Amino acid sequence: MSFKLFVIAAFALMTIIIGVLGLRKTRSFSDFFLGGGNVGPWMTAFTYGTAYFSAVLFIGFAGKVGWGFGYSGLWIALGNAFVGVLGVWWLLGHRVKTMSVEYGVHTVPEYLEKRYNSRFLKLFSSGCIFIFFVPYTAAVFMGLSYLFRSNFNIDYSLALIFMGLFTAVYLVLGGYRSMTMIDVVFGMIMTVGVVILLWSTINQANGLENISSTLAAINPKLTQVVGPPGWWPLFSLVFLTSVAPFAMPQLVQKFYAIKDKRSIRIGMIASTVFALLIGGIGYFTGATTRFFLTPENAPAAFNDGKPIYDALMPELLANIIPESLSVLILLLILSASMSTLAALVLISSSSVAKDMYAGFVDRDVSDKRLTMLMRLSSVFFVALSVVLAWFKPATIVAILGVSWGAIGSVFLGPFIWGLFSKRVNRFGAISSSVLGLGVCLVFYIQGMPSPQAGTIGMIVSLAVNPIFSLLRPEKV
Repeated sequence: MSFKLFVIAAFALMTIIIGVLGLRKTRSFSDFFLGGGNVGPWMTAFTYGTAYFSAVLFIGFAGKVGWGFGYSGLWIALGNAFVGVLGVWWLLGHRVKTMSVEYGVHTVPEYLEKRYNSRFLKLFSSGCIFIFFVPYTAAVFMGLSYLFRSNFNIDYSLALIFMGLFTAVYLVLGGYRSMTMIDVVFGMIMTVGVVILLWSTINQANGLENISSTLAAINPKLTQVVGPPGWWPLFSLVFLTSVAPFAMPQLVQKFYAIKDKRSIRIGMIASTVFALLIGGIGYFTGATTRFFLTPENAPAAFNDGKPIYDALMPELLANIIPESLSVLILLLILSASMSTLAALVLISSSSVAKDMYAGFVDRDVSDKRLTMLMRLSSVFFVALSVVLAWFKPATIVAILGVSWGAIGSVFLGPFIWGLFSKRVNRFGAISSSVLGLGVCLVFYIQGMPSPQAGTIGMIVSLAVNPIFSLLRPEKV
């Protein structure tokens, strides 16, 4: 235990030192938010991958999806890697970078305003970012707090407060410049960590064949192409987590900041390999929760014999990882989560400081004041997310489903069609954004699982923009 605490303390100190170094190089809003728009391929690849995968994957998704779907959860990993990473980099990378330079914009809401000449769309989209990124960030804090509770027997609330303070200090210091510097280290830790996780899982189970035969004995569908819940729930999880990145502001922002076209080609390959490794091992390990955990050997992961989904992976990690290696797994999830938190907080802060304040309140705000507002907004957003995480409103998967589904429904239609077609117009863009979000929320409120509600909302958003633009063309 003392060794774990020492390593975590060293990790925290390293993060703060890099934050201070980033602070010394951060002299403007562009430096704080985009790293000056000159970030190289490896930094961008790691910061994209580590922003994509966090405690939400390793604690929430891997546990619930693995328990319910078995091996078929690996379809999500494949979709994430080849659609959410390779597809996004290949189709959007250079196009987004070129667009950001041509339009002179820093954020996605700013782009939507200029592309469609709509201040309403900018206000609506930036408000949605702030509203729906709060629960997403809260879900990451929840995952980390469960992890610390399992490893150190620290009270959930104390772990939550510690992580909130640590995130706020680290990010406020250097912004995106600090984030890209530390994400390279985070990415390396994650790569080593998942390899150790895979080895430990198979070793403790006495081989892959033993895992497969045991899962098949529990339920044959756990080892089949489509798991027990069926194709529609599985498809919605794949679609939600793989297609939403085409318009998720915290991921699209990486292309605003990347250096050039050559960097995009290199980063595309590196981030795809990284995603395959992280996602594949994460969901495979989640499937083994059925093999390793029972109410008898892991009582903290069950309630009256029923699994507590957010507690499955922390208990699994505590059971199968050798004590000598457990600190690396702790660092794996901590590294993934810190990067995701930083990306979410930066984007949410920009929605308040850049899009709302500088866009509607004080259009002549100074660069220095804008950067300060970003820092203050970051602290406020972290505090709000910590408070929500304290209440634990739902499972991590449900929270992320609402957040990704809502944001995807708001941005997919206007953003994707705006980049690829000159025929779509303001009426189509606003309609797709508002209707997509409305459909998503109505289905969710009526009781549909959040991944499925989000999937339908995103499909509506994509379909509405070109159709409504055609029905009501604008005069040139």
